Formats: sequence, structure tokens, C-alpha cells
Amino acid sequence: FKAPHVFRGYWHNEAATAEAIDADGWFHTGDMGEIDDDGFVRITGRKKEIIVTAAGKNVAPAVLEDRMRAHWLVSQALVVGDGKPFIAALITLDPESLPDWLDQHGHDANADMAELVADEALRAEIQSAVDDANKAVSKAESIRKFTILSEDWTESGGQLTPSLKLKRNVVHKEREADIASLYEG
Repeated sequence: FKAPHVFRGYWHNEAATAEAIDADGWFHTGDMGEIDDDGFVRITGRKKEIIVTAAGKNVAPAVLEDRMRAHWLVSQALVVGDGKPFIAALITLDPESLPDWLDQHGHDANADMAELVADEALRAEIQSAVDDANKAVSKAESIRKFTILSEDWTESGGQLTPSLKLKRNVVHKEREADIASLYEG
């Protein structure tokens, strides 16, 4: 962005201002976007959150994650694949919606979550959320594999900010083994 009314600088912080505004006066927000055929700008993600696959494909995870979270049974989703051959995802279940799904599918309300995440009917339901998300991207950007986790991410658990945004670096560190298993075999 470049306009005198957009941003003049950080208060008493010339170093931060120089980092955000280049020599030509352009303000670098870190947002990624595209302009549609009608001239409207649509934000597609954050530059620092872009995943670059082993094949060099740039993927904005927010597009996929937002669409998966729109599914009634999905609580959170983390798209991974930086430096990997394909895009994958870690998905958590909505603890408020899960009891309804359990009831609809004849499962005990106290079902063991570790066993439940391998249930074929549950995987099919989550696959529908993944399929819907994949409709928004090219084949190279689509999610090829996913893992359903047995517990949700929370603010108190340290995986979400107070505004309920995912702390990617925390989840990556905590779920390193789960991410690695998506790319085995």
C-alpha cells in the first residue's frame, strides 16, 4: 500500500518504521492477496505463513484451514508441508459438536478418543471437510493426507492466542511426530 493516509510510521520507533516502509514509501503489511476480475482485492494469507513445498509451490494455509473449520465437526486445523512433497493437515474435533456425532453414529458418549480418531465413519466425515477445502485451491495446493488428533487446541493449553488464533510454532513443536508420520511410507 502506498498513500499518505495509510501509515506514516511507528511512534518513536524509526527502526520498525524503516522495516515496514521501503525507500519508495510503500508500506509492507505482510499480507498476501489477489485482485479479481472486477478489481477487488482479496486477502489470501500472510507472507510469513506461506508454505513452500519441495516442488516450490507456494501455499497459503489460511484458505484451506478456514474452509475446514467451517465444517460443523472441525474445531481447528493446521496445514503443513513446508519443504515436503505434498500438503497435509492436522485436524482437531469440536468438543461441543462431537457428542451429537457420537450419538448419530451409535457410539458411547465416553468413547475412547484414541480409538475414535481411527473410526472410518469419522474419517469419512472429516474427509468431506478436506474435500470442501480442496475445492478452493489447485491440485498442487490440495491436502493429500490428514490426521485427526484426539484432543483440541486451546488457549489454556498454549496452542491458541487470546483471540483464538493458532500458534503455529507451538503446534509444530508439540506435534512434530504427528507431522512426521504424515510423510512416512
